[in-house]
Amino acid sequence: MTDHTGTHVHESHGSVHGGAGHQYNFYMAAAEATSRLRDQAGRRRRTISKADRLHIYQRFVDPPRFTRAREVLREKRTALLDGLPGSGRRTAALMLLHELPDARGDLHELPDTADDAASSVLAGQDIGAGDRLLLDLSEAEESRYVDIQRELFALRDRLSDLDAYLVVVLPHHLGYLLRNDLRHLTAEVGRPPAKRVLARHLRCEDIHPAPAELDDQELGTYLSRAPLRKVAVLADSIRQHRDRGGDHDFAQWLAAALADEHDQSARVATDIAGEDSGRRRALLLALAMFHNALPGTVLHATNSLLKVLSHPDDDTPRLDRTDLYAEFTAVHAEVGPDGGVHFDLPGYADAVRDHFWTYMPDVRLQLRTWFHACMSARELDSDERKAAIPRFAEQGLRCRRPEDLRWLVERWTRPDTSTRHIPDAAQLLALGLADEQHGRWFRQQIYDWSTAADTSQGLGQVLVPVCLEAMAPTHPDQALVRLHHLARRGKSQVRAEAQQAVLSLTRSDNRLYQLMLNRLGVGREGRSGDTDHWLFLTLADPIRLIRSPRVRTLLTQAWAETLRRPDEQWAEHVSHWLSACVEYTEHRSHILEVLAAASASDCRTAGRLFRVARGWRRPPVHDAADRAETVDLLLRSIDAEQGLSPYERTA
Repeated sequence: MTDHTGTHVHESHGSVHGGAGHQYNFYMAAAEATSRLRDQAGRRRRTISKADRLHIYQRFVDPPRFTRAREVLREKRTALLDGLPGSGRRTAALMLLHELPDARGDLHELPDTADDAASSVLAGQDIGAGDRLLLDLSEAEESRYVDIQRELFALRDRLSDLDAYLVVVLPHHLGYLLRNDLRHLTAEVGRPPAKRVLARHLRCEDIHPAPAELDDQELGTYLSRAPLRKVAVLADSIRQHRDRGGDHDFAQWLAAALADEHDQSARVATDIAGEDSGRRRALLLALAMFHNALPGTVLHATNSLLKVLSHPDDDTPRLDRTDLYAEFTAVHAEVGPDGGVHFDLPGYADAVRDHFWTYMPDVRLQLRTWFHACMSARELDSDERKAAIPRFAEQGLRCRRPEDLRWLVERWTRPDTSTRHIPDAAQLLALGLADEQHGRWFRQQIYDWSTAADTSQGLGQVLVPVCLEAMAPTHPDQALVRLHHLARRGKSQVRAEAQQAVLSLTRSDNRLYQLMLNRLGVGREGRSGDTDHWLFLTLADPIRLIRSPRVRTLLTQAWAETLRRPDEQWAEHVSHWLSACVEYTEHRSHILEVLAAASASDCRTAGRLFRVARGWRRPPVHDAADRAETVDLLLRSIDAEQGLSPYERTA
């Protein structure tokens, strides 16, 4: 008899080492999460980068009363923009700022959450000369809105001093809370003509329909109800049908695009009302949620829904019951050439999901549990999960249940859950962030997670790419704050990934670089202090923006914290800065000013700094004279900062 030894793994929820030798873990889940987030981000344009603003500007149609908003902003430097939801008020606010001269300063959005114990979103903000600022309060709560209004007067004085501008998007539903002394700054914009918006989008895609072709009755009905973002979606759908080729004309592209957007809600309501079989109704919802999935997936989802809703078992022998083909036919569905099951009417699946979440509010909690059970099935592949997640997110957000998305994210990132759900959690969280109504809620939730001591490793692996890929393009300040907290508090790999994300984000933007320097210049304690120490020494550049007084002040504050540590932790970096003095002599005075000011408050620190500088000067190198001069100038700078008379020359 021969004995066989080895390792058998029945199921794994993490890394498994099954033999001798080194173990190499390839974090495919994290890579897939990043891929999904980038794909998702590519479909929306809510960033305020110049390229995206130009894209929007080319397609923008002035809404009614937009001229009034322009006049208020240019005269008062602050404009409070109001308007009905769906009227494009945020886009209008962005375009007001985009039209202003951009010779200096940045266009950026102020945070709409209270991070790091800030009492207001306006408190302590770093506003530069010539900046153009956007503050979106469209979904603010009552108390928050009242508090922010108190801050506006002080901020307006600062705007004037800095030649900066601010546009605030007001919460229309809280109009009764607007202070009387701010009403002269308000401008209420209307909804621009939807047909003109569509025509402008089409022209940008080189599609030029005749005026008569836009008078289509079905199109007119659709445009009268659709929010402006849906008008843009319709234009893109027309472009896609054009790009698929063929000799079709605009009327056919339009008909096909409208079919994609067809409202089947009345048809679905009639079909469900006339259906007396609970199993048939479960099949409808299962197919709507996993549309175009394989028959086995739809069957599993159907049975799971019946179980979650405690539906009685069918005791009829299996062969006496109908097969899936007949059941699909009964609900107007068919199996396509690729094996996926779909309804034969465009828009039917969307209407089924809307109907269940709208008209069965008492089972929404069970529907959440059901979806979680379906997504846990091992038979469900990555593409099927990726397609189903936006369908669930849409319903939860539409019905004002963001907590359902949070619940799933937390379940999918628990230590006892498979890592294959990491991309699912990242995708779902990013959808919440992108939602106009609930985006602020999710940004606040991510802040709470990033600052919590008990945030799991799995959740951290979701938060880092979500902050970097989904939040940073639209709210970079808030993304940086959350990544910084994860870099301080995250567990092992998450902490390392967050640190790299912080460096990547700050290296890409001068304003974020200054924001990070400001955060690194405060007191550092424990592991957070070690992380901030490493981040500062890795990030701080002796040349970047060194001519800016603001940057020199921030560098001085952070260096002052750093120089309190043992010499060996910063000596090499000081040597690098001194070498920059030799290589970039035009910046030498500013570099030495920073180092001298950082050490001036403590004689012992100044002495240690000067000792390191003398060691840097000592090696016999070709630039010995320049090094000696640099050290001499450093000593003079330290003396000047300490109010001492300068020496004639150092020995």
